[in-house]
Amino acid sequence: MDLDKDYIIWITSLKDKIRSVQLKAAISVNEHLIRLYWDIGKSISEKQRENNWGIKVVEQVAMDLKRELPNTNGFSRTNLFGMSKFYVFYKDFLIVQQPVGLLGNEFGRKEIVQQPAGLLHEDAILTKIPWGHHQVILSKCKNEKEAFFYMQQTTQNNWSRNILQIQIESGLFHRQGKSINNFELTLPKLQSDLAKETLKDPYKFDFLTLESEVQELELEKKLTENITKFLLELGKGFAFVGRQYSLQIGNKERRIDLLFYHTRMHCYVVIDLKMGDFEPEFAGKMNYYLSAVDDLLKTEDDQPSIGIILCKSKDVLDVEYALRDIKKPLGISEFTFNELPEDVKHNMPTVEELESELKKFNK
Repeated sequence: MDLDKDYIIWITSLKDKIRSVQLKAAISVNEHLIRLYWDIGKSISEKQRENNWGIKVVEQVAMDLKRELPNTNGFSRTNLFGMSKFYVFYKDFLIVQQPVGLLGNEFGRKEIVQQPAGLLHEDAILTKIPWGHHQVILSKCKNEKEAFFYMQQTTQNNWSRNILQIQIESGLFHRQGKSINNFELTLPKLQSDLAKETLKDPYKFDFLTLESEVQELELEKKLTENITKFLLELGKGFAFVGRQYSLQIGNKERRIDLLFYHTRMHCYVVIDLKMGDFEPEFAGKMNYYLSAVDDLLKTEDDQPSIGIILCKSKDVLDVEYALRDIKKPLGISEFTFNELPEDVKHNMPTVEELESELKKFNK
């Protein structure tokens, strides 16, 4: 059979439909499973409260379910305790989004609606992530606000369970949107809100182990050698363009430490790395780079370029003064990395010692 163009288009559309239905089926199964676990957790919690039963009843339920449903998994003692904790943790703070139109709002917008305790609405974000993710969140989050943050991030970024755990352990909830910036004064509101949400403080490059006196060029090199982990820490939407990116300005060549393009904000992002404390002149230099990028790289389809200065430490008041009259969108954050232990540093050969040994080897 000759595979002409029409056939290829047709078979591709069939494949896409099959995958779409498979994905919807998987999501539907997960939603039903989460609602089942919620109902079981609710029932266990209420029975314990009404009858003053202790934890022994959970063990008994686990044994009875195993006996009655020998080929069904997921109802172990540990998992039943998890279902009860799941219900108790969220029951009084269950917030869902549903179309306001269903509530009689003529504008058709969405708003946050408080659900009665004990009910799990079909559109609740709790039903959108797998049970394994819920177990990670319940074991590591201190309150409902933090838990909902990680659920939203999981659904938006399609995080695996391992990535979710890494983000929680890195304290993303406490770092997201904490950068000092001038975005409200220099960007349209929609882009300003997205930019503020995107930036963190501090950035954690804990996948690197370096000497405390490492220079900027070495740090750039290590970050780009670990580009996958670097992009994960930067967040969704960052696309790497180049390191020591060259700009020809007049008769001089200027180099940007790190250049990215952000696919959600539709703009270039210039990152300048500083190994020491923040200094006011850093803001002026970044303002210069952003002007050059906007003139030389930005197209009419792009939004204004954004600058991020990453430094080892900063004084908040110092940063606020430095940003006061800057016209370009700019954020300042700190960064951390794992420093080599003192005993390791002392035992490492110096550059001179390495060069001496190489000379001996080459003789």
